[in-house]
Amino acid sequence: MSIDTTCVQGGYRPGNGEPRQLPIIQSTTFKYDTSEQMGRLFDLEETGYFYTRLQNPTNDAVAAKIAQLEGGAAGMLTSSGQAANFFALFNICEAGSHVVASSAIYGGTYNLLAHTMAKMGIESTFVSPDCTDEELEAAFRPNTRAVFGETIANPALAVLDIERFAAAAHAHNVPLIVDNTFPTPVNCRPIEWGADIVTHSTTKYMDGHGAGVGGAIVDSGKFDWMAHAELFPGLTTPDESYHGVVYAEKFGLEGAFITKATSQLMRDFGSIQSPQNAFILNLGLESLHVRMPRHCENGMAVAKFLQGSDKVSGVRFPSLPGDPYHELAEKYLPNGSCGVVSFELAGGREAAERFMAALKIAAIETHVADARTCCLHPASSTHRQMTDDELVAAGISPAMVRMSCGLEGTDDLVADIAQALEQA
Repeated sequence: MSIDTTCVQGGYRPGNGEPRQLPIIQSTTFKYDTSEQMGRLFDLEETGYFYTRLQNPTNDAVAAKIAQLEGGAAGMLTSSGQAANFFALFNICEAGSHVVASSAIYGGTYNLLAHTMAKMGIESTFVSPDCTDEELEAAFRPNTRAVFGETIANPALAVLDIERFAAAAHAHNVPLIVDNTFPTPVNCRPIEWGADIVTHSTTKYMDGHGAGVGGAIVDSGKFDWMAHAELFPGLTTPDESYHGVVYAEKFGLEGAFITKATSQLMRDFGSIQSPQNAFILNLGLESLHVRMPRHCENGMAVAKFLQGSDKVSGVRFPSLPGDPYHELAEKYLPNGSCGVVSFELAGGREAAERFMAALKIAAIETHVADARTCCLHPASSTHRQMTDDELVAAGISPAMVRMSCGLEGTDDLVADIAQALEQA
């Protein structure tokens, strides 16, 4: 099926006399006739459900749709995008492991890697997405277990050269994990460019209405864990907490990664997405292919207007000709990037704050990528924990404003920005 049809009908296909709409299985538990039946589930000998903390039918249907959209083999939902990134990394890392990550990533993800996972004994080396091949190569260590980046960085809007980072990862026998939140699979499918695992904050465009927090992980099913068994013992050696199952042997390339993340990490951390949120997410997915072009259209109009203003010292929008990442955007995002525009006010931090206070349609929110236009000053909000040097490395300045263009009328958005600039 095409992306359009998959958005509408993927993941759940009702049988004769079954509900046309995806049912919300709002139940914590599931009944079985015998203990032996449930025992086979706990032994991973049969598929099924026994407790929603691990899996739920509503969630699995939506995860299957997202896996179809990304061209992956298997998927799972998590309680948030942060949980998705943590699970994707921790599924193959342990104390003593190392991660190579792009420095141009969401502030929360940077904190996860640089601070929280460091406390767990997992170190990270950050490299610019524009680093040379030599700099990228130098970042790897013998204990490197994954490479991580964002297709379009939030909020710097740097475009990751997926093929180049995938080649570097594979040369060191480790997978490339790509957060594809901003483009969504409508505008980019990283697996087709060499990524092995894709993550999402489904809270953003996939939900599209700011109604439900969630995350997703999709495994390509292409990375051969057994070929590099010594690097990934969690997948290639017996898991004694599941009667000695070896995930890569029992579930193969297409099932090992997601099965381990579900049966082990979801079991122990419990970061499940609620079935109600999964239902809301599915409603958003059904119109994703229709909404994304409009977000991109509004983003381009706003970027062009800002580019022509003397009150703006710089504009970042990958699809805009002249943008530093325009060439990569043409390669990876030919149908459009997203609706997010980052720009710097010529008057600095104070001008940025005055600009945002003067907006009438766009709202100041700690959010991005939904139907309503919103804006944010990253240096004083999402990235406020970062030092000035870390901000610069992430492509963020104190004067930067991130504006997420929604689905409102284009002329209304431009007029609102124009009057706010006059007051800035």
